[in-house]
Amino acid sequence: MVISPLSAADLLAQHRERLHGSLLVADENTIELCGSAAVPRVVLPPGESAKQWSSVSRIIETALESGIGRDGRIIGVGGGVICDIAAFAASIYLRGVAITLVPTTLLAMVDAAFGGKTGINFGGYKNMVGTFYPAADLLVAPSAVASLPEREYHSGLAEAIKSAMLGDTELFSLFEREPEAVLQRESATVRAMVERSLAIKASVVERDFTERGIRAWLNLGHTFAHALESVAGLGLWSHGEAVAWGMACALDLGVDLGITDRAYAARATALLERYGFRLRADGVGVDDLLQAMQYDKKVQSGAVRFVLQRDLGLTEVVTAPPDAVQAVLAKHT
Repeated sequence: MVISPLSAADLLAQHRERLHGSLLVADENTIELCGSAAVPRVVLPPGESAKQWSSVSRIIETALESGIGRDGRIIGVGGGVICDIAAFAASIYLRGVAITLVPTTLLAMVDAAFGGKTGINFGGYKNMVGTFYPAADLLVAPSAVASLPEREYHSGLAEAIKSAMLGDTELFSLFEREPEAVLQRESATVRAMVERSLAIKASVVERDFTERGIRAWLNLGHTFAHALESVAGLGLWSHGEAVAWGMACALDLGVDLGITDRAYAARATALLERYGFRLRADGVGVDDLLQAMQYDKKVQSGAVRFVLQRDLGLTEVVTAPPDAVQAVLAKHT
């Protein structure tokens, strides 16, 4: 992993040796970062709508036409969607070629690009098809965050706050103590968010790469979030917006079940509110959300499991009575 003060374009240029025998995958917003190198490329539309089989098919077809061999690589330059699609395609093309990821959004830097999860949406449900396939190289340029649209930056903040909740008291305090520096994207603050979030994720992933146990903690809020994204329509809520809403739901569910400390839940919810996240999904049907949860990847023996917390850094996965889940959803819709 390389975390560099260079721009994404300069970082990629610095590692130009990776371009030989490679296929670039980007979207219409990030292709300009790839420069004019004479290498084959696939340019996808931006956003969640690209996260489907047809995009993977385009990548594989272009790789075949371009003669990318087992010793070649795919280079994904973009946000979480591009990182997920490019890595998934790399994992199944020729039974696996190297993948280099150059994340260009805060969400991708702190979460999507690292850890080896790949995937696409299927049947209207989030990340239903995917693999575990870690990037051979991860090139991170936190300076790219400065040019992100406000909503995109905001989306990444939710995942960084989640990282803090999972066990970094200093990062959590930074969010409470320095909201102006966070919101103004001060370079040192952004770098700290990226580095500390990656450290938290690494500490979990290295102990449970294929999510047989504690890696599920990284899905704090995600059972609720993925259901919301699916029911509302993929892309209508950004992933980070949905995760923030989902974490608020998880905190309330934990309190209702006597698991989560009330003072901690109030503190964490106040932090989400301080950064302007919507904690109500007005107009979304509770029954629809409950049905979508049945497709969550943490379902075991027909029971939906939720990642809840006792306190900051104290996380566990539990099943919950349907009526308790329904009550929480009613509060947040």
